[in-house]
Amino acid sequence: MRTAAALVLAGIIAASLTACSAAADNGDCTPTASGSVSDGVTVSGEFGTEPTVEFTKPLTLEATQRTVEIASEKPTEVAGVNDQVTLHFVLYNGTTGEKLTSSYVDSNPGVFTANGAIYKPGLIDTMLCATAGDRITGVIPPADGFGAEGSTSLAIAGGDSLVFVIDVISIAPGKADGEPQTPKDGLPTVTLAEDGTPTLTIPDTEPSAELQISVLKKGDGAVVGEGDSVKVQYVGENYNTKTVFDQTWGLRDPAVFATTGVVAGFGQALVGQTVGSQVLVVIPPDLGYGPAGGNANAGIGATDTIVFVIDILDTTPAAAG
Repeated sequence: MRTAAALVLAGIIAASLTACSAAADNGDCTPTASGSVSDGVTVSGEFGTEPTVEFTKPLTLEATQRTVEIASEKPTEVAGVNDQVTLHFVLYNGTTGEKLTSSYVDSNPGVFTANGAIYKPGLIDTMLCATAGDRITGVIPPADGFGAEGSTSLAIAGGDSLVFVIDVISIAPGKADGEPQTPKDGLPTVTLAEDGTPTLTIPDTEPSAELQISVLKKGDGAVVGEGDSVKVQYVGENYNTKTVFDQTWGLRDPAVFATTGVVAGFGQALVGQTVGSQVLVVIPPDLGYGPAGGNANAGIGATDTIVFVIDILDTTPAAAG
């Protein structure tokens, strides 16, 4: 579960996508550039412990600046769009100098999706292109933070800048990274954007009355068992109307739930699969929303077939007993 501090940061929702600013290249990723403002923040202390942060207030700037305070000694995976970044952080008001919140208080880091449609652009500009072991300072102008409105709950006035200092603990893929498999004929087809976002194309043929499962990527991670908790990215579409009724991509962090806590066909598609896999499932009404009379809020009738593309990112065994 997320800590109170992590939940505060999780509430920092962005209104629009932004890209990384130009800077020195980090492999295939171009991180946001440092500047005189971010370089002027003094950060001391060991990685993994709450840093001492000093700066001359108020901090003013036009675009987010990002300075690497401690560079990873063994850089491996680089945080790209939609990756899951586990980090400790401390957040300051860059205008008043006040410390607003810190995840170090209870030593429980948060996990955040590196996607500017989910979190404030300045936070994403700070995280993108990071590697595990990095300590990074991001100084964020109002335009990339809370703008002219501010945030009463966080003691941020309109026009205030922010200072984030993050310790990147680990980075995990935010999309299925298994080996591509040959899809089954006759089922909806899937195309993937560069960041992993799937788009479904549903044929004009009548759907089968049977549950149909096609593994599109085969991962080499842990096997999902009955009742286990899973972390997934997914998109769901109504086969009959060809409309998307739900998805995680670009809207929120990956979903976490038990295989027994979803409609029967969704759960059956997960059990026996491996982490890193991508699965297409076509669910007939009797294993979907049919027994409940449909789902009016999602535009699903009692006789509608539904389709999901599911990326399995992680699994946790069900508690014994």
